[in-house]
Amino acid sequence: MANPKIDLSGKKALVTGAASGIGEAVAGYFAEMGATVAVCDVNSNKLAAVARTVGARAVSTGDVSVEAEADRLVSEAVDGLGGLDVLFNSAGVADILSSLEHDMERWDKIFDINLRGTFLMCRAAGRVMVPRRSGSIINVSSINGMRGFPRRAAYGASKAGVAAVTRALASEWGGAGVRVNALAPGYIRTAMVDELDREGKIDLKRIEGRTPLGRLGLPLEIAHAAAFLASDLAAYVTGVLLPVDGGWDSFGGAGEVATA
Repeated sequence: MANPKIDLSGKKALVTGAASGIGEAVAGYFAEMGATVAVCDVNSNKLAAVARTVGARAVSTGDVSVEAEADRLVSEAVDGLGGLDVLFNSAGVADILSSLEHDMERWDKIFDINLRGTFLMCRAAGRVMVPRRSGSIINVSSINGMRGFPRRAAYGASKAGVAAVTRALASEWGGAGVRVNALAPGYIRTAMVDELDREGKIDLKRIEGRTPLGRLGLPLEIAHAAAFLASDLAAYVTGVLLPVDGGWDSFGGAGEVATA
């Protein structure tokens, strides 16, 4: 696919969840577009390989849902990069489970990582960006946080919370020149989605048939949208929840999309 160019030269960016999937694609694309990148994840082995590929200036392993670790991850990125202009919050987990069987331990884990972790990283980055009166934070919500999906009560609620936190911080920090936006990916071809398909928890053929563009998205396509929000081209964009979903949310039908 075409790889459009967005100038991120001079930007110092931290990417969480960078060891795989969307986070890995974003870290690589940011670096390709000229940003100096720091990466973090809980998976140190995979993270090391990604860091080598993108030439990361700072590499940290840690759990974004733990307050002290979130603060440390941002602090180490600032030290390694010499500042922080962009935070891309990609760390997250998904689960598909009947609400009648959903135990609260799994519920809490999803909320801790997806929502608490997102806020903690935003807060830590905000403490750097707000005094400097400049910065861009990009969170990852989901189409699951915009509409009702069966067996996604915890995941959907956590991602709706990410959207709410994004709007609140954008409103609170806009006067200090810090922009906060969120992406709402649809079904993206990642290892996590492929695993759900193998386990029979989702049907990729049906998903493709219901998506107006007729296919799953690619991690790089999320990276393109993230780069726009990180760049000076989006200087007047804040508080936005941007679907990157091939038209999934716009299509109101339950069956397959009619072809032209």
